[in-house]
Amino acid sequence: RFQACVYFASVFQAMSCGIHYLASVFMAVTPNFVCGFPGNVSSVLFHNSSASSIEDIWTLWTSTENYIVVQLENGDIWELDQCSRSKREVSLSLAYEYKGNKSVFPCSDGFLYDDTKWKSTVVTQWDLVCDREWLAKLIQPTFMLGVLIGAVIFGDIADRLGRQRVIWFTSAGQFVFGITVAFTFDYYSFAIVRFLLAMVSSGYLVVAFVYVTEFVGIKARTWASMHVHAFFAMGIMVVALVGFLVRTWWVYQIFLSIATLPFVMCCWMLPETPFWLLSEERYEDAQKVIDTMARWNNVSTPCKVSELCSVQQDDLSSGRMGDDDRSSTKKHNILDLFCNWQMARRTITVWMIWFTGSLGYYVFSLSSVSLGGNEYLNLFLIGAVELPCYIIACVAMDKLGRRNTLIPFLILSALICVLIMFIPQDFNILIILANMAGKFSIGVAFGLIYLYTAELYPTIVRSLAVGSGSMMCRVGSVVAPFCVYLRSVWIFMPLLLVGIMALLSGILTVMLPETLGKPLTNTLVEATEMGRNKKSSSENTPPAHSGAALEKIEMFGQERISADK
Repeated sequence: RFQACVYFASVFQAMSCGIHYLASVFMAVTPNFVCGFPGNVSSVLFHNSSASSIEDIWTLWTSTENYIVVQLENGDIWELDQCSRSKREVSLSLAYEYKGNKSVFPCSDGFLYDDTKWKSTVVTQWDLVCDREWLAKLIQPTFMLGVLIGAVIFGDIADRLGRQRVIWFTSAGQFVFGITVAFTFDYYSFAIVRFLLAMVSSGYLVVAFVYVTEFVGIKARTWASMHVHAFFAMGIMVVALVGFLVRTWWVYQIFLSIATLPFVMCCWMLPETPFWLLSEERYEDAQKVIDTMARWNNVSTPCKVSELCSVQQDDLSSGRMGDDDRSSTKKHNILDLFCNWQMARRTITVWMIWFTGSLGYYVFSLSSVSLGGNEYLNLFLIGAVELPCYIIACVAMDKLGRRNTLIPFLILSALICVLIMFIPQDFNILIILANMAGKFSIGVAFGLIYLYTAELYPTIVRSLAVGSGSMMCRVGSVVAPFCVYLRSVWIFMPLLLVGIMALLSGILTVMLPETLGKPLTNTLVEATEMGRNKKSSSENTPPAHSGAALEKIEMFGQERISADK
């Protein structure tokens, strides 16, 4: 009961991470627009259609190459393009085609935007179009850069100051910075506050993952850790719902920020984890948390910290062999992941899977609003399809194995990317379903790689391996928005890149060893042998730890896994 309450309270706030990660898909929309004009308009002409105001013309707008002809009350006739305007020298009659002389002027009177869908976005608020368009395209990459930095900073702080304090700070920070974003006065203050919001959101997701895995038992740990991602997906669904209901960007941002306010008000009640308290030798505080857990769970004889410590010391002493002592673990660095050809090939493959998973995840998510049809429903479905994919991933990785699940889903996602290229563009429903299938398959691979990486590497470099993989994941999330912008070059360019990466990753994964049912390795020699002999068993990879120490080793492998996408 205690673990369930702590788990669901913690992962509920993970929804806010999904909310803020994908909020820009509607907040930074660029609607149809043309140059502003000096004076009051008397009539408007667009091809063969005329109207009394430009608002009546937007429904006919089909291409950025179009222009609008307006006649002002003083008789001047202007041709309005998106980034320039032309004044006709001879204005005898209002006609769409004109072969005479024209004077070209910049858009010094601002821009006119189509507000039929969105009353206001950050693009319309600060005119992030034409020569300022690059600022709009930096909104999501800047946020993802904050995600990268925040995960590194708060992950380290959580090890030093505790999980509880970081959860308090980052959850409160998400609310404060989320509200502050809505009241920023210019683009640069907006970008800075969003960057800080990204840091605390990423920090919460990383630490919350560690927090719940340290409370959940071994049997439920795989499912519990995997479904942190499911609550992130629910946050994406909330973005779609709020975007549909609220069409002004700052009101939209406020509603998204207050969605998880109940957790912010209650998070101070969450306890510190006994694992961290024991690592800091705060035995009395750890005993208090254990006693509280015992009361909640109706356990009449709670365990004693003194007994746990004595068992752990005995197991660690018996497990300290040769070059595996504690002092040696501090001497390892990232170069040990490339200590021989076998490990180097494994590391390159794992890094590629991390990068591909993050790239594909965000390409499918961010491009969902451009698939045609109802963009709000598209994003909602892209989020909803993740919920069953994590269930299937959990079942498959325990039944078929990690590698045998990863390979087919990576290759399947590549095939789906190719399939989408051959679907006619007017088949909107089929395109949306194919994109959902692509998000589903890449989601399975993306969720699985967290645990698989921890099992592929020995204890002495496990945290380095997972940490470096997480870093590649975040690099993929920074690259993903730029990849989506390549739609302007060729509409299928993002899918082509994701498909190529997924296919290469799937082929290289064939060379990885299966880890299902095998004990965690402790040395680089054992890890290398596991790769050379895929039929190896516990005979040639003897576990050096047992009892409470095995629990600690398994926790070590899990607690370093970042749930940050």
